[in-house]
Amino acid sequence: MQSVLHPNGEGAGRIAEISWVMFIGAGIIFLLVMILLTLVLYGTPRAKRRLGRRSLVVAAGLAFPVAVLSALLAYNLKAASSLIGADEPPAVRIAVIGEMWWWRVQYLDADGQLLFETANDIRIPYGLPVEFVLRSDNVIHSFWVPRLAGKLDMIPGHVNRLRVQASEAGLFRGQCAEYCGAQHAKMMFDVQALSPAGFQRWMTAQRQPAREPASASLYPGRRLFMQACAQCHTIRGTRAAGTLGPDLTHIGSRRSVAAGVLPNNIGTLAGWIADSQHIKPGNQMPSFKHLSGQDLRALAQYLESLE
Repeated sequence: MQSVLHPNGEGAGRIAEISWVMFIGAGIIFLLVMILLTLVLYGTPRAKRRLGRRSLVVAAGLAFPVAVLSALLAYNLKAASSLIGADEPPAVRIAVIGEMWWWRVQYLDADGQLLFETANDIRIPYGLPVEFVLRSDNVIHSFWVPRLAGKLDMIPGHVNRLRVQASEAGLFRGQCAEYCGAQHAKMMFDVQALSPAGFQRWMTAQRQPAREPASASLYPGRRLFMQACAQCHTIRGTRAAGTLGPDLTHIGSRRSVAAGVLPNNIGTLAGWIADSQHIKPGNQMPSFKHLSGQDLRALAQYLESLE
């Protein structure tokens, strides 16, 4: 569920609070206007004369709107100022780069050096501040996880920073919120909030290189990958070191394929490899229709084993 009215983070909670105050304020004003309009149209002659007095017109038409809107504006500015990130360093720093049409996710150390890279799958610890370092190398994208924080644009040549703190464990859907091309609607990602201990275990596992195939049946798939896919994709621990596409070192542990378009399993992996241009036209991965069904299954089984 992507709902700003069901917040699970400090930033999203403040945005929801601002929204409710504005909705309630606008509702009360609307109700008062409707009452006055009803009295003007259907009230007694005496009520109509009273409503037509100049002092009431000035009070209701000028003084009241200025006072109420000024109060709402002051509240909004004060509440919105609290959304600005604090000065203390975050517990986790994650760089997110908007691609066409997927998300490159890089986990950084305290000095900003790369620890490891993943794609379309973000894990954070709940209860701790996390800083997202947002940028784009192509067009304007917008990073938005409605239940955790507000949206923030990713502008080529510029770096924006977004502070997020999840209040509890959970899985939260994110979305590009700025039209960026034909497959904008299919540019999704997941943010999973884990316990701090669970997050550290996940970090430790993600920093490891890919394991050697546990079964001889996986070797044909690995051989095919090195022949057809290593030019664009990385699998740490192998000679595959391409950077054009997502890092696939631990793709088997991800929930989805193609930036949230398909669930991650052998069948969807094989389907995506065979005809990615049919599933997501215009993306940078070519379709491998020339591969046989046996080859596709072997390649998908190898990728699924990379947990």
